[in-house]
Amino acid sequence: MRLLGKKITESPALIRVAPFLIFLALTFCQGKFGAAAAFWFYFAKTFAGAWLLWEMRPFIAEMRWAFSWEAVAIGIGVFVIWLGLDPFYPHLVKNGAGWNPRAQFGENSALAWLMIVARILGSTLVVPPLEEVFYRSFVYRYIANQNFPSVPLNQFLPWPFLATAAVFGFSHNEWLAGILCGAAYQWLVLRKNRLGDAMTAHAITNFLLGVWVVWRGAWHFW
Repeated sequence: MRLLGKKITESPALIRVAPFLIFLALTFCQGKFGAAAAFWFYFAKTFAGAWLLWEMRPFIAEMRWAFSWEAVAIGIGVFVIWLGLDPFYPHLVKNGAGWNPRAQFGENSALAWLMIVARILGSTLVVPPLEEVFYRSFVYRYIANQNFPSVPLNQFLPWPFLATAAVFGFSHNEWLAGILCGAAYQWLVLRKNRLGDAMTAHAITNFLLGVWVVWRGAWHFW
């Protein structure tokens, strides 16, 4: 069964935007149906996001993972920046207990670990391609030209670069780190002329952050 209709898959804009908005809508629903539902919604949206990626893949040529030393360096560097800057600027929302399945389901319960694994896998394998396609493949190029497929991935454009980094940054509670993060991932796309390195860097950052959250109990990052 197809999740995305023909109208979406035939539109270069909709195939990049609609899956991201569906995923965003599921994220919005996380906190609307009780404390436990927030975790189950994330668990469900991870599978929904993977399905969306499966449906998107035949129609977005640039959505291919790629590995390079620059991607590894940026991924680790952004993780360090995310942690290092955290105490030094006001966040959009005051940090609270965060997304803590151990508090909800029990310190070492199977359900808590299921949710932790789902969160790390989702943020590592699902979120990066969805967000990189939306921000770097669509938003950056659409700001430059509504006929965005005509804009090369490696074309540096100052206003789209700054605007995309800002939009990406302010979609995160840690907005300052998010802006620097968005600029770093965009630089990778410009340098390599492909989306895959940014996807890999994004995945490395999110994986390391997830491990840090669980290891240090830094749930406010989630």
